[in-house]
Amino acid sequence: MPTISRFYGIVIFMNYNDHQPPHFHARYQNDEIVVEIETDVVEGRMSKRALRMVLEWLELHQSELLENWELARQRKALNEVEPLP
Repeated sequence: MPTISRFYGIVIFMNYNDHQPPHFHARYQNDEIVVEIETDVVEGRMSKRALRMVLEWLELHQSELLENWELARQRKALNEVEPLP
């Protein structure tokens, strides 16, 4: 599971050749969520504060995440995405 970003204890990663729709995984402490890149649909549990940060980060980097999704589908190296400032 390649890590593409880390900020405030949150780890963002994508799996190679994962199922549709385009999404990423986020882990914070013992919680993990899956977030659809194009719709912001979230599955799983995470603290409200951490979830707000993940969704803010998604809004800033949606195009980069879609690019990484395509790279992951092709099993190519993923690009690091800037953390939340």
